[in-house]
Amino acid sequence: MFNKGNKSDILNAEKVDTIIGHSTTFEGTIKAEGTVRVNGNVTGELIVTGNVILGEGSMVKGNIKAENVHVAGTVQGNITAGGQLHMTSSAKVTGDVDVKNIIIDEGAVFNGHCKTIAADGSQSKEKLNIA
Repeated sequence: MFNKGNKSDILNAEKVDTIIGHSTTFEGTIKAEGTVRVNGNVTGELIVTGNVILGEGSMVKGNIKAENVHVAGTVQGNITAGGQLHMTSSAKVTGDVDVKNIIIDEGAVFNGHCKTIAADGSQSKEKLNIA
């Protein structure tokens, strides 16, 4: 359930394909390949074949589906990650998560249900309330 390796290296800022800037507000569905970094505000769904990085101060009101998701901002919606979900100390997530691996740093706020997928494909569902 908790990853011992450091997959956060794959979320290297130098390999970002799409950026939503600090002063940008986007409404609608974003479908993308590669790595998407959000520093601004998104109201809608993020569907990414690749990685999603939410910077500090970012806000997403909608569901996120990606391979890996790194959250340093705020999410009001569900997150599905085929790989890893990493919530940093500044993260605030309200919604359910369905992930293979999860990392929650001290100070992160998570309100929702967590469902993890084991290597054998079986699922475990636990309610985590971390504040």
